[in-house]
Amino acid sequence: MKKLLLPLALVALSGCVQVDNYSEVIKHPAPAGLAGYWQSQGPQSEMVSPEAIASLVVTPEGDTLECRQWQRLIALPGKLMQRSDSLYNVTIKREVYDVERQGDTLEYAGMTLRRVDRLTDECADYLEKHPLGQPIDEQDAKAAIEATKPAATQSGGTLGLGGGSNSATTLSQSEGEEESNAATVGP
Repeated sequence: MKKLLLPLALVALSGCVQVDNYSEVIKHPAPAGLAGYWQSQGPQSEMVSPEAIASLVVTPEGDTLECRQWQRLIALPGKLMQRSDSLYNVTIKREVYDVERQGDTLEYAGMTLRRVDRLTDECADYLEKHPLGQPIDEQDAKAAIEATKPAATQSGGTLGLGGGSNSATTLSQSEGEEESNAATVGP
């Protein structure tokens, strides 16, 4: 009984946000000062390597693109969602991250991002080929979600970028429904 109560208590205290279906999430416009490019500066405990870079693109309309890169690029479109007084980014992969801005610093997914003038070349290339706010093709979404899975089945190791425990909450959703428009670029 104790084994069951502890996880339930942790979930209750963590303030988990749950959304059953990504397509039903109501996109919230970006608050003043949030739209733009945000990027990690230096090593982040949530990234697998000190050389890894995290970027977040936020449009005034509330569309987002999360780019994480180390040996390859993982790009996840999403949208801003407001619940009570809190703002979240919900990725197409049904991960929910709290977004808190203070000046030119953004606390996101357990990382500290700073406002930048331009994206990394890889993230900018992805954004050019996949503009935010466009409808997501279901076949492209399924292929992209497969590309974000670790390469462990092919090479015996992983290239994932989530080195530490992250603050994402994976959302429940039936298999195959708007699975994701995530993309991986690189070897």
